[in-house]
Amino acid sequence: MKTYNKLVRDLIPEVIKSTGKECEIEIAPKEERTALLEAKLMEEVNEYLEDKNLEELADIMEVLFGLASNLGYSEEDLLNKRQEKLKERGGFKEGIILKGVK
Repeated sequence: MKTYNKLVRDLIPEVIKSTGKECEIEIAPKEERTALLEAKLMEEVNEYLEDKNLEELADIMEVLFGLASNLGYSEEDLLNKRQEKLKERGGFKEGIILKGVK
């Protein structure tokens, strides 16, 4: 059996079983999930940096939703906070580089 020992999406065990394979899983205790999600975030960010595609960006977003949930926030809470900050401070679409402040 190949060993992974990493956090995966919730439906991955069913996906594996649908191919006729077996897998061993465990459910991480809530107190360990933040560290697992943070490790997953680094994995997904590194995959994005390598592949630079929409699928990897979606994976990053899903991990962020998982982190928010683990902290007691909903996806809606996270998206609302994003909108609030976007309205107050803008986004990153213009490519503005702050060179200094006097």
